[in-house]
Amino acid sequence: MQPVYPKIFSAFFQCLCPKCRQGKVFKFPLKKIAKFSATNEFCPQCGLRFEAEPGFFWGSMYVSYAFSTGLMILTGIVFISNNWSLNYLWIVAPLIAIAVLPFGYRYSRMVMLYFISPKSHNFAPSKFIKNN
Repeated sequence: MQPVYPKIFSAFFQCLCPKCRQGKVFKFPLKKIAKFSATNEFCPQCGLRFEAEPGFFWGSMYVSYAFSTGLMILTGIVFISNNWSLNYLWIVAPLIAIAVLPFGYRYSRMVMLYFISPKSHNFAPSKFIKNN
């Protein structure tokens, strides 16, 4: 019986390896907030090196910046559309940005791994199926 692999978006949101969709990209679950950034260097299942080249994850800073910018624009729109005082926006917006920082960090790296990475990171289940 062949193993069942999660679909791409399910694997993406579970932070699984883009190549085998089995190994975890991060060492700890998100609920361990003090260690949210601890990333495995290699996939524990297939051995894929997540950082394809030195500085690969620097690109995730741009993705994270786009996430943060979108969130701040959305926060501003909510404040303006509800006629809330913009003075409070200076307090609420940074608090929201800090609260979602772990999500932005993780999912900006996942965007890099799943959608901007080289061909070596593409899903290849045939390489992991053992023929008996």
